[in-house]
Amino acid sequence: MKRILIVEDDQSIANLQKDYLELSGYSVKMVNSGSEGLRALKEEEFELVILDIMLPDMDGFEVLKTVREQDDIPVLLVSARAEEIYKINGLGLGADDYITKPFSSGELVARVGAHLKKFERMKERFGKGNEGSTIQIRGLEIQKDARRVFVNGNEVVLAQKEFELLLFLLQYPNRVFGKEELFERIWGMDAMSDASTVTVHIARIREKIEEIPSKPQYIGTVWGSGYRFMV
Repeated sequence: MKRILIVEDDQSIANLQKDYLELSGYSVKMVNSGSEGLRALKEEEFELVILDIMLPDMDGFEVLKTVREQDDIPVLLVSARAEEIYKINGLGLGADDYITKPFSSGELVARVGAHLKKFERMKERFGKGNEGSTIQIRGLEIQKDARRVFVNGNEVVLAQKEFELLLFLLQYPNRVFGKEELFERIWGMDAMSDASTVTVHIARIREKIEEIPSKPQYIGTVWGSGYRFMV
């Protein structure tokens, strides 16, 4: 049984989410603050986190940053704030999804299921059968099993989605992908159609792996079409 952690200070909303998730076969733990959420993640094993942004002690973005420093677990942000900047900030920090309140419990359960399946596929694709596999392109080295990236021998730290995006492009050298397709492939939720998130992530990857980000040697822009990994 998959275990879900809900970090939500509104008890009525948390209870509703818990009831629907449990009816769908999940085991659920609820906490009502960011610090309690981080403590629960250290002490217990969970497969996914549903994280509210507005929390009493620390906001969800702070919690997300801490989680991403140590874990790739899927994180779904929920918030009443629908502004694009909040979505871009959350997804840029490594959230797997951003759901705007109010939302239906059925939608929440569907998104939870979709992200759990996607996470399992990613683990199978880049985990089992790929132990010790390393990709080297010029000065760039990617250790798929350890999820580590080195540039000219120096390690750089990529957020979860940055790593997945880089690795995906690398697996299809010289093939051009549009922003919408990359968003669907990596985030798995084409309904959001928030392709600007891809642009933000590409820029951050370039800052970390390119000697001169404005003149990239790895991830190139094909104007009017999208991006490609250049070999």
